[in-house]
Amino acid sequence: MTRLNTLHKYGREIDRRLRLQTFPLAVKLLEKEEDIPEAAQRPLRDLGYYLMVCQGFAMSRRDGVTVAMLKEDMWCFEPVVGYGIEKPPQYFLDGYNRFPRDVKTLQAGRNYAHEFPRLEHGKYIGIVSAPLVVTDFEPDLVIIYCNVEQLSLLLLGREYKDGYNLKCSLSSHAACVYSVVPVMQSGNCQVAIPCRGDRYGAMAKDFEMIFAVPKEKLEDLLLGLRYVEKHGSSQLPRGYQMQPESLLPEVYEKIGKMMGMFKR
Repeated sequence: MTRLNTLHKYGREIDRRLRLQTFPLAVKLLEKEEDIPEAAQRPLRDLGYYLMVCQGFAMSRRDGVTVAMLKEDMWCFEPVVGYGIEKPPQYFLDGYNRFPRDVKTLQAGRNYAHEFPRLEHGKYIGIVSAPLVVTDFEPDLVIIYCNVEQLSLLLLGREYKDGYNLKCSLSSHAACVYSVVPVMQSGNCQVAIPCRGDRYGAMAKDFEMIFAVPKEKLEDLLLGLRYVEKHGSSQLPRGYQMQPESLLPEVYEKIGKMMGMFKR
C-alpha cells in the first residue's frame, strides 16, 4: 500500500472512530510554489478574493476542497507572521495587535507578541490543506476539529504510548497559528481553540476544539485509539446515565481502597 493510500485509510478510521462532523485535515507548509498540488484552489486566482487561513481550512474540512494559500491569498496577517512568511513589523512587536482592543496595557500586548509562535523566517511561502481521506500530498500534520468528548478520546489515544500529559499553550487568537506552528516546532501534538476569526469568519461551531497531530505520530495515535477501545470503554457513540456510585474501572476501585476510600 502506498503512503498516500495509508493516509487515506487513517483518515477513514479516524472519522469512523470519532464520528466527526467534518473531514480531518491534511496540512502542509509550502517551501516553494512547485509544492502546490496541481488541483489546489488558490483564493485570489481562482475565486477572486482573499481568504483567512481558517476559511481555507473550513473549505477543506467541510467541502472537501484542496486549498493552497500564499501571502497574496491571505486576508489575516497573523499566519503570515506565524508561518515565517514575513518578519513582523515593529508595531506588532510593540504590542499594538492586542492593545487597546483586548488587553489592558501596551506591555500586555508586547507579552503576547513575544510569546506568539513563529517559524523560521523565509523557509515557507504558504500552506495547503485538504481532507486526509483524499489528500494527494503528504502532510506535515493532521488537524481535527472535534467536540470535547472526541477530544477526550484523542487525548486518551495520544497518552496510550507513554502516558505523559499534553503540555500546550492556548490563546484566544490565531487558531491557524497555534494549531500549526507549535506542532512544527516540537513534533508533538497540540490542542488549540478556534479564535474569533475562525468562529465568526470561518463558522467554527461553539462546541468545537482543535486537535493537531504531527504526521510522524499519526500511526501511534491510531494504535492508541484501537487500544483504548479494546481495553477500556472509550468508544463512540456511548450512552449516558447519571447514577450515584456508578461502576468504576477495577483499577480505580483498587487505588481508591488503597487510599482509605469506600469504607461504607
